[in-house]
Formats: sequence, C-alpha cells, structure tokens
Amino acid sequence: MMNLERFVTAQDAIFGEVRAELAHGEKRTHWMWFVFPQVAGLGSSPMARRYAVETLDEARRYLSHPVLRQRLDETTRLMLGWAGRRSATGILGTVDAMKFASSMTLFELAAMGTDGAGQFAHALDAFCQGRRDERTLQLLHLTSHHAS
Repeated sequence: MMNLERFVTAQDAIFGEVRAELAHGEKRTHWMWFVFPQVAGLGSSPMARRYAVETLDEARRYLSHPVLRQRLDETTRLMLGWAGRRSATGILGTVDAMKFASSMTLFELAAMGTDGAGQFAHALDAFCQGRRDERTLQLLHLTSHHAS
C-alpha cells in the first residue's frame, strides 16, 4: 500500500488553484487524480495508477488524515456550492465528472457510520441523481444500493 503523503505532496503544489477553480465553477488545470481520487482499477494512465486508492481501508485512512480530510471536505463543499446551478460536467468536464462520481462513491462508503458520510451522499444526490458509481462498487466487491 502506497503512502498517503503522495496526495499531500501533489496537492500542496496546486491546492490554491484547485480552490479558486472550484469557487469559480470551472476546472481548468490537471489535478483530479489527487484531489478527488478513485479506487484502483478505474484508470489506466500512470497518474491514475499513482493516485488510485487501493482499498476501502486506504480510503478510511485518507479520511483520517487531517490535511487530506480537510481538503476533501473543502473541495466537496465548493462543489456543493454549485448544486442546482451547474452540473458536475459543466464544472469539471465529462470525464472528470465521472471521476467525481467515483470518488464520492468511494468516500461515502469509507465514511459509512461516521458524521462525514453525509456530504458525499449529498454530492451524489446533487450531481449524480443519487446514483452511486457501479464500477467503484464492483471493484470494492459491493453491490449497488440501487441494483434491480
């Protein structure tokens, strides 16, 4: 399992820009992999692999990290500030909107049973019509809450 500091190091260099882009509702630079990470197995690029979260346990450790949790909470709140006014696709672009859904699904699951799960669920409701990312659930060997 890789060290969580890889996320802190990557974020340190660009977090002010990330904050500004989300506050303005328009992502312009490349930071999705390490700000809204996804479960391993979704991306095949070197960046996607480097910043993939390997397990639900690693996602829980991410949420327990004081800097990473604070930043994930802040960026999720900035996205939620656009709820009802702009779509995730309008803010992030098509591909990154899918990554956002995957990331919110991952962290909602990791935060289950804690006070923090609500904001991730709210983001999924606001930007994904309440749908959880099926591929994330499959990779974590879970079934969808909305499976028929």
